[in-house]
Amino acid sequence: MASAVLPSGPQCAAAAVAAAAAAPPGLRLRLLLLLLSAAALIPTGDGQNLFTKDVTVIEGEVATISCQVNKSDDSVIQLLNPNRQTIYFRDFRPLKDSRFQLLNFSSSELKVSLTNVSISDEGRYFCQLYTDPPQESYTTITVLVPPRNLMIDIQKDTAVEGEEIEVNCTAMASKPATTIRWFKGNKELKGKSEVEEWSDMYTVTSQLMLKVHKEDDGVPVICQVEHPAVTGNLQTQRYLEVQYKPQVHIQMTYPLQGLTREGDALELTCEAIGKPQPVMVTWVRVDDEMPQHAVLSGPNLFINNLNKTDNGTYRCEASNIVGKAHSDYMLYVYDTTATTEPAVHGLTQLPNSAEELDSEDLSDSRAGEEGAIRAVDHAVIGGVVAVVVFAMLCLLIILGRYFARHKAPTSLWLRRPLSHHSSPAAVRSDQKQRLQKWKGRDAAERRRTPGRASH
Repeated sequence: MASAVLPSGPQCAAAAVAAAAAAPPGLRLRLLLLLLSAAALIPTGDGQNLFTKDVTVIEGEVATISCQVNKSDDSVIQLLNPNRQTIYFRDFRPLKDSRFQLLNFSSSELKVSLTNVSISDEGRYFCQLYTDPPQESYTTITVLVPPRNLMIDIQKDTAVEGEEIEVNCTAMASKPATTIRWFKGNKELKGKSEVEEWSDMYTVTSQLMLKVHKEDDGVPVICQVEHPAVTGNLQTQRYLEVQYKPQVHIQMTYPLQGLTREGDALELTCEAIGKPQPVMVTWVRVDDEMPQHAVLSGPNLFINNLNKTDNGTYRCEASNIVGKAHSDYMLYVYDTTATTEPAVHGLTQLPNSAEELDSEDLSDSRAGEEGAIRAVDHAVIGGVVAVVVFAMLCLLIILGRYFARHKAPTSLWLRRPLSHHSSPAAVRSDQKQRLQKWKGRDAAERRRTPGRASH
């Protein structure tokens, strides 16, 4: 807002009196005479003050201009356009433009509305107060213009995974220039913008370089504008279409328990997805020929009456226009008596690249390792128990033979019955005789078998 306000009569008089009082005595009289002669020229609008405010409006909406007076003395108020044409003089409208309408008229305010504002209405509007001399203040109308069109363009309608594509977004004919932001899904990206000015209007073009992956297929790329004339989100979007090579997974549909034994049947299903969808899915046996009794039916592989010669790696291959991929199944046929399956046997999905080694594969590997560890623990415990039992049996046999050889005489004495009528002396004599007989027999036996002495 800018305004020019002339000093009032009392203000001029006070200034003149102060100047005369401060002057030297020789000039004081002359200044007083000059003050008296100029008193008739002092304006009559004493104490009046005219003011207004700047206006910012969106194109097509309504602008309100207000000319206000403090300490009004009923002086005339008028409003002029940027070409100095009178819009309103008091409550009369000389200008033939029906878009201007009087909202309020009084001695202290002239309030006017301008409907359907266009960019041509922008500029300074003047409020004038008819005092002597006249007072004047101006207001500036600023018109905001939102973008006319918002267009997004993708360099390629269909991209291939790993490819870098160019995406452009244009916001045309706005005022001031538009700010453009980029999003891929919920993630904000950074683009490069260029601004072109033409006839006080601005066209902004933003460029985004984007490297696409298979996960981006079907994800929206969003161009969003920020502008003071726009409320809410003004945006446009395009959905990415990304082609990618197949992803292959082998599913065992039979046997259900996962243990392949001699005489059983095996059925594998190859699941392959890609964009475009793979039309050719083939089964091969790595480093060997497919068994003659194997039956191939599209994505299914069926082997009846399994035997040891069927052991090997079976591969499912799928391809499309982007590339090809495969997954392997390692088959091991067990004996008919097998009840458990080692952790190393079964389905092995070999990743086509390091990126495809996901958490699911890692969890399956850890589960196999834990099963192998538990199997090893049980085998060790069983072996230790068997060794302990065997050692105890050997010890019992050795002890039994030892006692049998060295305690036989005593046992014979104890087992021979004696008459309860024998005296103690007769018992001792009888025992002494038996001991001498046993020693004699033992000495004779040792002479006959010299090797026994070593025992």
